[in-house]
Amino acid sequence: MLGESQGALCSDHDLAMLDLDGVVYIGPDAVPGAAEHLERAREQGMRLAFITNNAARPPGAVAEHLRSLGVEAGAEDVVTSAQAAARVLVDRLGPGAKVILLGAAGLEEALAAESLVATGVEDDDAQAVVTGYGPEVRWRDIMRAAVRVRDGLWWVASNSDYTIPTPYGVAPGHGVLVETLRRFTGVDPVVAGKPHRPLLDETMRRVGGERALMVGDRLDTDIEGARNIGLPSLLVLTGVTGLAGLVAARPQERPTYVAADLAGLTQVHRAPHQTQGAWELAGWSARVEDGVLSVSGMGDSDDWWRVVASAAWAATDAGDEVPDTTGLEPPVASSAGADR
Repeated sequence: MLGESQGALCSDHDLAMLDLDGVVYIGPDAVPGAAEHLERAREQGMRLAFITNNAARPPGAVAEHLRSLGVEAGAEDVVTSAQAAARVLVDRLGPGAKVILLGAAGLEEALAAESLVATGVEDDDAQAVVTGYGPEVRWRDIMRAAVRVRDGLWWVASNSDYTIPTPYGVAPGHGVLVETLRRFTGVDPVVAGKPHRPLLDETMRRVGGERALMVGDRLDTDIEGARNIGLPSLLVLTGVTGLAGLVAARPQERPTYVAADLAGLTQVHRAPHQTQGAWELAGWSARVEDGVLSVSGMGDSDDWWRVVASAAWAATDAGDEVPDTTGLEPPVASSAGADR
């Protein structure tokens, strides 16, 4: 179930680890209000780290994109799955090790930063292969690497995301290649990106923070990743998760806090309470009857989402099917949310 904060999240937590696409920006454009909400959180003492499963772009390029959207960021504030993968490799192999690279510039830069030597698929001295999203990677190299992994070469994957956003719609991500190689080789790679812990561990190592909060829009990577290492999390509803996904969240995918957008960082969060079969909070009441989720009352839009989540999760935890939300319409977000 949802948690409660003692104060605003930016006061209770000294570090926000922010997913990017769907949280801070959507493709080339900023999420409305994101820059302002993040600046308010910074003003109240919260450190910000921008983390991404995208291994293709170097941190400097990501930071430049953020600055173009009005978000203050340097390369040192960005941590990628490529950097996490390089850390996994150097911790086991040591500097100077040769690693077959199947990926893009971000992964190549990350290897070089850890004094690892990127090499080709035919190098017999290679001690590992690392894979990441790379549109220019050749199929013949993938085939050769697959045979070497099957024959025992250690394999690290930057991430296992099945999809990526593109200007022409959602497209296959690196996870499709990972699954193809896994099926052929019978080998499970070490995965550096969310929901696995190397990326979050690397972020805290680089940026610091003793009371970290994960902030994301995806249940199966951002939120599950936080739960995997025992961190609290904030789900924002500006990206891929909507009503259907939220009510169907499995226990390992459930966030500690929910908010419509990054204004949630500057809010005090209260949890719904159960009264006579209904979940209530600040004017809203949600219940599940005969498998149908209904909401009554009036109040802040964020609190609507909180009672909906609580009622749905209580029902599924009791053994019921995911409740029907047909006809249920979320309220329009309140413009006052940023100031609470």
